Parts: sequence; C-alpha cells; structure tokens
Amino acid sequence: MIRPIQHDPMFLSQKSEPATKADLQVGRDLLDTFQDHRKNCIGMAANMIGQLKDIIVIDYIPQPLLIFNPQIVQQASPYQTSEGCLSLKGQRPTTRFHKITVKFDDQEFKPQRLTLTDLYAEIVQHEIDHCNGVLI
Repeated sequence: MIRPIQHDPMFLSQKSEPATKADLQVGRDLLDTFQDHRKNCIGMAANMIGQLKDIIVIDYIPQPLLIFNPQIVQQASPYQTSEGCLSLKGQRPTTRFHKITVKFDDQEFKPQRLTLTDLYAEIVQHEIDHCNGVLI
C-alpha cells in the first residue's frame, strides 16, 4: 500500500527499532511507496512512511532492493558531498564513504552481506542515517 511521506523533523529524528518478520507488511508498503516516488527518489527508509523500523529500500539494478536491519560493518574513503531528501527541502552537506560493506536481513530474514561503492554506498548510508534518526 502506498503511504504518505513523513515530513515532520521531530518524527524523522527518532531512532527506529529492529525489524522482525512481523514487519514484512511495512517492508511491502515501503517498497510500494518507493515505486510510486521512483522518479524523484533513489532510496527510502521506513520512517519516511511513518514506521519507526530498521527497513530501507534502494534503487538497485535490476530491481529495488529491500533491506531489513542494515548495519554498516566496513567503510573506506570518506568524501564530502551534498544530498537532498524526499522528506526535507533543499540540499545539505554531509560526509559519506565511497565503499561500504553492509550486513542485513533479506525478505526471508536470512542474513546477507553486500559491498557497495559510490552512489549505491551513498544511498545506503543516507537511509541508514534515517533509521538512526539522523537528518542531513
């Protein structure tokens, strides 16, 4: 189900809770909402649809990747950039890493590990910040 986008900084600043199998519908709603905003959005976190759960989705090839309980376990090569957000107006400066390794649960809650670089790494870092209540 497509959910409205959350714009309240006070809500978005709250830390999310770990996702469980009971949150699969939240993941499906997040994916549906992301698909609806895909022209303007390359990633989304569950708090952006009003759910304080550690769930993100990124625009990944060949299809969006739904990630439960993401955690960055390695990062390398920091750089300065400027990012926008569907929930907030304007662009803001931030520090990101060119290369990260993230561990997470897939949709069956099986543990996964993925190394990402450049734009994909930046998207995941941005969305994990959302899960941690960090606004750029």
